[in-house]
Amino acid sequence: AAVTDVRFEHQATIDRVIIELSSIPSYRESTGKGGRRVIELSGVRLPDALQRTLDVGAFGGPVRAISTFRRKSDGSKVVVEVEQSEGAAGAVAREGNALVLSVARGALPSTLSGIGADGRAARRTRTVAREEALDGGAPRIETSFEGADGGVGAEPGFAGRSPHQPMSSQESLVEPDQAGAFMPAIAGQQRRFTGRRIDLDLKDADIHNVLRLISDVGRVNIVTADNVSGTVTIRMRNVPWDQALETVLQAKGLGVVRQGNMIRVAPIADLNKERELAIARRKSELQLAPIETRLIPINYADARDLQDRSKDMLSPRGSLAVDERTNVLIARDVAGNLNQIEELVRSLDTQTPQVLIEARVVEATSRYVRDIGIQWGGDGTFSAATGNPTGLVFPSAIGVTGGATDSNTPTGGLSPFANQVANPNFAVNLPAIVGTGTGGALGFTLGSINNTVNLGVRLSAAEASGMLRIVSSPRILTLDNKEARISQGTLIPFSQISAQGVQTTFQEAKLQLLVKPHVTSDGSVAMHVKINRDEPDFNQTSARGDPTILKREAETDLLIMDGHTAVIGGIFTRNTGRNLDQVPFFGDIPVLGLLFQRRRASDTRSELVIFLTPRIVNRAEALGR
Repeated sequence: AAVTDVRFEHQATIDRVIIELSSIPSYRESTGKGGRRVIELSGVRLPDALQRTLDVGAFGGPVRAISTFRRKSDGSKVVVEVEQSEGAAGAVAREGNALVLSVARGALPSTLSGIGADGRAARRTRTVAREEALDGGAPRIETSFEGADGGVGAEPGFAGRSPHQPMSSQESLVEPDQAGAFMPAIAGQQRRFTGRRIDLDLKDADIHNVLRLISDVGRVNIVTADNVSGTVTIRMRNVPWDQALETVLQAKGLGVVRQGNMIRVAPIADLNKERELAIARRKSELQLAPIETRLIPINYADARDLQDRSKDMLSPRGSLAVDERTNVLIARDVAGNLNQIEELVRSLDTQTPQVLIEARVVEATSRYVRDIGIQWGGDGTFSAATGNPTGLVFPSAIGVTGGATDSNTPTGGLSPFANQVANPNFAVNLPAIVGTGTGGALGFTLGSINNTVNLGVRLSAAEASGMLRIVSSPRILTLDNKEARISQGTLIPFSQISAQGVQTTFQEAKLQLLVKPHVTSDGSVAMHVKINRDEPDFNQTSARGDPTILKREAETDLLIMDGHTAVIGGIFTRNTGRNLDQVPFFGDIPVLGLLFQRRRASDTRSELVIFLTPRIVNRAEALGR
């Protein structure tokens, strides 16, 4: 690899050091002494003309100087050392065959540095075609300037340069107006003049002498055309020299062009004629230039799509065709346009980001139930047959027994002689629901000596608690801006009776993830996602035994950084209940009322939480260019 150029660009909020190479080598970035930022390129050739130090401190940006040299110990290593102001932040990014160091005061803006919100490389803007300067010695007209004293006009120019040092071909001082003609400063246009302030007081001074004076003050080379004449009367106080020059040129109807290291002053009409001649000459050369045919293979995109996007870059003599079998773009045009088309195709023909979407549906349910009940009853007999008559004419015999008969309740423990009592007579029948695997009961039987009075008591209690946790994790891989779906479930048959007879239909109960992601320029993922989790509930059925379907669904649009996890939704429910069954009046008696009550308490909690994690699996190939 070889270093072809080392350039500096100054912008409003950021400075850029651009290292252009024939191909990208291995490099290492580090911080040197005094906060200097060092980029070391391995296996790179450096032309002698590029071994230099650029003093760019006059721009007032965070970058002060740029030094490029070969390492003495190893000639195959090239070092680019950037001196920056204290507290400046920077990042190195790749743009085609160039390494760009972006430096800003404080935090580096993510949109300018190419660094995403998560600190990793993100997609950046890139220039793939640039109109070249006019051939034939007709440079563009300029109207604002810079000097070695740090004066800045409309754009970067001569800062930090001696009057005899040539300027880079990348530098320009003005831009054309909207009509396409290069004119001096437009009335009312806001410009920034930062040249050294001077005082001028001249009366009928020759224009040549005035320009020589300004050339000396601004340390720039100015050549005046022969047909520039006239006198200038001017009185200015504390005015930047570049603004004074522009004012003089406007007053005399003059324009400025740059050729090499020279600034040429001539009337605007003459410069416009030169430019028109250059344009006509360039058009004629374009008509005579040889036509080339170039095959541009397309790897990832569709050649027909790129054909439509490249048509605007063709000359009137050019054409584009597509070979569908090999997915090759066949371009035929002059060499300059072919280079621009190929650069555009290489920039657009990149891997489409692939996103792995992983969802987790977490369900947690806890249940607590407590049930305490009592059953008691018995019988008593007072008669002559049992030897305990009442001694009254009426009633001579009394029989007392419980009236809440129950032939379905388990009665084990109520009789010392049998495990079951055929028809127990309960005075209070408020049992807890107990049985095999549920709760417990304890029975007591109390009786007199001659069994004329019997009392049976049965205490029952049940308490249950449990927790259930279900985790469902569907995941799917898809391309950027492509909808993807994955599902798993079952089909539940339902019978429908109609005039045609009994028909069976099927209802889906499934787990499904439906997502359409979009990868943003900073490496985040914006997506529309829909998650379903349906399941049959056989505890709740219809009259024919068909189960109900429990539905859980979330649908939303969101933005998540690559590799981060977000909770996109959740549902929490809690059901609590307390029931009291009792015998009227007796159940309200303190303490003794417990013999006439059944108490039940329940607490059921359920929580549903949905997590989503996107991952760009080919981030370096798709976004790291």
